[in-house]
Parts: sequence; C-alpha cells; structure tokens
Amino acid sequence: MTASTVAQAASRRETTAQERFFMASQAQLMWRKFVRHRLAIVGGCILLVMYVSAMVCEFIAPYDLHRRNSDYIYAPPQLLRFMHPENGFTLRPFVYGYTQERNPETFALDFTVDREQVFPLRFLNRGDEVKFWGLFTTDRHLLGVEEPGYVFLLGTDKLGRDIFSRIFYGARISLTIGLVGVAISFVLGCLFGGISGYFGGVSDTIIQRLVEFLLVIPTIPLWMALAAAIPREMPQLQVYFLVTIIISLVAWSGLARVVRGKIISLREEDYVLAARIAGETDMKIIRTHMLPGFMSYLIVNMTLAIPGMVLAETALSFLNLGIRPPLVSWGTLLTEAQQVQVVISYPWLLYPGLVLVITLVAFNFLGDGLRDAADPYK
Repeated sequence: MTASTVAQAASRRETTAQERFFMASQAQLMWRKFVRHRLAIVGGCILLVMYVSAMVCEFIAPYDLHRRNSDYIYAPPQLLRFMHPENGFTLRPFVYGYTQERNPETFALDFTVDREQVFPLRFLNRGDEVKFWGLFTTDRHLLGVEEPGYVFLLGTDKLGRDIFSRIFYGARISLTIGLVGVAISFVLGCLFGGISGYFGGVSDTIIQRLVEFLLVIPTIPLWMALAAAIPREMPQLQVYFLVTIIISLVAWSGLARVVRGKIISLREEDYVLAARIAGETDMKIIRTHMLPGFMSYLIVNMTLAIPGMVLAETALSFLNLGIRPPLVSWGTLLTEAQQVQVVISYPWLLYPGLVLVITLVAFNFLGDGLRDAADPYK
C-alpha cells in the first residue's frame, strides 16, 4: 500500500467522522460529550445503584425495618472477613460474634469480638418475613446468616435495630421525595415562568411579585412553619406527600424566574411568530416550541435541584418536623445522632449522614457532566 493510498484512506475516515459529528442529533452529541466525563459516569452509576437498592430494599436489607435485637443494643459494626483462623482464606465471607460485659464504671454493655462464634454469610438467605412493595410476602434476603447468628454490618441503634437495613429503607423515602418534589417544582416553574414571560403585563407583575416574596423568605424557617402545621395524628403516607408538596411550593420560584427570562428572549423569534400565524394556541406555542429551545438547561436544573430537595427533607426530619416514625428516612435516622455524647460513644450512628453526603456528591458530579454535555459544540 502506497503512502498516497494511506493518506487517502485517513482522509476518508476523517471526513466520515466529521460527517457523523455534524449529522448527529442534539441528543447524540450530548451523549458523546457526557460519556467522556468520567466523574459524571461514576456519579450516575452510584445513583443508579442507590435508586435500585431503594426500590428493592426489602430484599437487600438483612432484617425487617422494625426488627429489634434487645441483646445487641448499640452493637458496633461487624467486619466482613475472609481469613479463617483455622481454615485460612475462604471465598465465603463471615463475621465473628460478640461477647458482652458490663462496664463497672459506666454500667454500659461493652462488646468484644468472640472468635469462637463464626457466622458465614449466606446469599438468598431466609430471614424475617417482609411484604415486598405491599404486594406479596417473602422471607428471602440478598444476604444474611443462619439463626441464631446475627450480622450487623453497620452496627445497631438504641433499640438494637440494624442500621444497614434501615439505611436502605430510609433511602426509599429520601430519594423519592427528591424526584417527586423536583417534578412538582418543575411543572410549576415552567408553567408560571412561561405565562409570565410570554404574556407579560399584569400576569407578569403578579407572578414576579409572588416569586420575589418567596425568594426573600428564609427557607428553613418557612419549611419549619409549614411542616409544624401538619397535624401529629395525620397518617404517615399523607405526611410524606405533604412534606413533598411543602418543599416543592418554595423550590419552583427560582426556576420560574429563569424560564421567564428565556421565554422573553424567544417570544419574538421567527418560528414563534410563524406558529402564531398558523393559529396555534398560546399554551401550545410555549409547550412545543419555546420550552424545548432550552430543554438542556432545564434537565441540568432538575438534576442539580434533586439533592437540594433530599437535603431539605433530611433537615426537616432531623428537626422532627418532616417524616416521623414509624416511617424512616435518612433524616429520622440522624435524629439519634443529635447528642455529642452519643456520637462520641457510638460513631456508627453517623453512617446515614455519610450515605447522604455520597449521594449529594454523586448528584453534583452527574449535574456537572450534564451541564457540560448540554453544550456539545463547546
């Protein structure tokens, strides 16, 4: 093969690559840019695992949400081990049991590792009966140990409940509140922002004054006041939806202002005028012609707003103003870590906070990648 032939082949490949780039759709360009953002991929994978785990928490959690182990109150986390003292390395992980002794000074139970008690970890283990999504009952769990053994990978709380299991149960509420809350605020923000920017006049003045009023109110005191108005005797499922609505009623104002500015800049474009001449309704013009013009920004805004929603629910539940027992969220799990003395003695009670931080960082990584991918020509 001559040098000229090689050069021609390379030129054709380059031309083909350029054609694929310029002929690609907006979604294809965004995807190509997104997959090159490694941190965004890592964040997306973490969030995928978190949401799938929350959906099947009954199966993943070794114990039922309310299972109490009165003999193991504030038991420390057990380490997964692969080196058996007698058999050497083993592919089946196991944990050692505990022996308890009463501390003569503090009168608290001290746990020490008992190497005579070996509990092999079993997958698809039979354990507590749980009702999966309220549809059917099962006693199969992803992992566990045979009775009378026990496994507390992240320790237990003041009632002897497994923190590892409760974190997965809490993820279902904390993570879904973020999605549902952002969906509600997204609809409200696009609706009021679109009306304000497209029609202007009196509607614009009223909506913008409402937005300014919501923006100047301190967020946490407002949430606390609204959440405190929820009756204590209200069913927990209704409390869940009310907390979601309360958070969403404040979060839409910032998005509405941005949408208004975008609509104002687009309402005099030729394609919008052509749609008016064609006889399309105002709401259809906003919905099908104007909002898609900056949909990439809206997607990024939604991604970055979800962690704010999750954090808001956690803060309200931490203050006993949001989700309340017997429902469990990451905020309710952190209420046990309010006292410094308890945290010093039992630091594993902060593990739900660590999971929350990892989730928020993953959302930020994903949002950063989507923000860069939203401008694929950059």
